[in-house]
Amino acid sequence: MSAVTRQVVLINTAHMFTHYSLLILATATLAMVHQDPARFGGDYGALIAIGTGMFVAYGLLALPMGWLQERLARKALMVAYFLGSGFGMVMAGTAGSGFALGAWLGVMGAFSAIYHPIGTAIIVEAAGDRVGRAVGINGVFGNLGVALAPLATGLIAWKLGWQWAFIIPGLLCMACGLVYLREPAFDGSKLKSAKPFAPIPPALVRRAVIVLMLIAMVSGLVFNAFTILIPKLMEERLTGNPDLLPVVAMLAFLVTICGGITQYTVGNLIDRHTLKSVFMPMAFALVPSLLALSFLEGWLVLPFAAIVAATIFGQVTVNETMTARYVAPALRAKLYSVRFTVGFMGAAAASPLVGLLHQASGSIALAMIVLAAVAAVTLACALAFPNRPEELQPETWSRAPEWGAPMKPAE
Repeated sequence: MSAVTRQVVLINTAHMFTHYSLLILATATLAMVHQDPARFGGDYGALIAIGTGMFVAYGLLALPMGWLQERLARKALMVAYFLGSGFGMVMAGTAGSGFALGAWLGVMGAFSAIYHPIGTAIIVEAAGDRVGRAVGINGVFGNLGVALAPLATGLIAWKLGWQWAFIIPGLLCMACGLVYLREPAFDGSKLKSAKPFAPIPPALVRRAVIVLMLIAMVSGLVFNAFTILIPKLMEERLTGNPDLLPVVAMLAFLVTICGGITQYTVGNLIDRHTLKSVFMPMAFALVPSLLALSFLEGWLVLPFAAIVAATIFGQVTVNETMTARYVAPALRAKLYSVRFTVGFMGAAAASPLVGLLHQASGSIALAMIVLAAVAAVTLACALAFPNRPEELQPETWSRAPEWGAPMKPAE
């Protein structure tokens, strides 16, 4: 295995840990309200809101990462990610109060903020002209983390207690950090890309970036709220019994794994089709599926939940490829920082929003209706995004009509 391949494998593994760690609490709460009510209380809405600080730190601290990479080596930042987020998970498992749990989750979220701006930039640089495929595979790893979080957390909490649901993945994450420490620093300048980045008309770039930021703001909230709600959705609509934690965990895993399959498929489609043509069908499917989940009961919940998971995760692959196609390599890490900060600030609102809506209504039906309304904005953004064949043949951007006159082809 080459040094670059090892780097890509470790960066993809980091993506899995990132999404896994952020969703431990969503399933652990189902165990904590029964295993430790004296310490944390028995209110699901109040307990799930403890994760708010984690998502705020995750979002806000993503902003400076694009600039920090210019002053600190990417390798140092990624090592800090593995060791810091792993340590935060371990300490969360030792928390003796809700305040301590929230604080250590905040530490974990702060170090997890390193991943997306730095890790995604590395994946895109290493991909050459197969960016869609590389981002799709990277997305599969992230989705695997989302899918494994409820499954593994539920099983570990059921067999060993909720504390070990944080401690075990934390130790594994730190171990990966020690492996990464031994790897050489990644240098994208030494890799050859089959298609050099060609100048794109500034008006189109501005349009793409504006739409991308709007999508990030909305999709961050929908993505995070739905992944938080999946275990509760399975418990309320299918098992009807909070003691059936392993069953809830398995059902949540089956739903979210559909997103992983979609991300790989979308990644391959993106390399052969324009972004908008792939984005539109998913945007059209999301709103009615969320509305259906607001009232469906029984086994019908599974296919509609799978559709929502597939569209949400598939859109993530499209969004990350948007940056790669319309933004020059030198600016990508900075734009990823801004984009993920905007997206994760929307994501930070998910925990308190879910908790508030559940406390107000006593079920997740209202939350699904609110998410459907928010997802409608994503559909509007998809309609506004450019649909240009030049995306697939970057060398033809020099002949784009927006230049006003033909440009000299890029060397």
